[in-house]
Amino acid sequence: MEKHNVSKKELAIRISRELGKSAANQQVCLQVIQRALDDIMDYLKEGRTIEFRNFGVFEVCERKARLGRNPKRPDEAVPIPAHKVVAFRPGKEMKAMWK
Repeated sequence: MEKHNVSKKELAIRISRELGKSAANQQVCLQVIQRALDDIMDYLKEGRTIEFRNFGVFEVCERKARLGRNPKRPDEAVPIPAHKVVAFRPGKEMKAMWK
């Protein structure tokens, strides 16, 4: 089977079909997905951790400042400032999928 990225629309269509709803409800599923993603981003912006049991945890982590290298001029040190990133740690069930 060929792998490809899954869009929000494809996810909404799948959920709608699994629930046995009409095509009109695909829009409702899409709105629910978008609202959930917006709320997750809002919580992360506040510095909060989002935990979905057995799926995983999204959290904001601070990366320390460090010196990097310019690939075009490897002898040049480039300061990289400290910054925040979103990290994901898979939950128990997700980890078990790849064992």
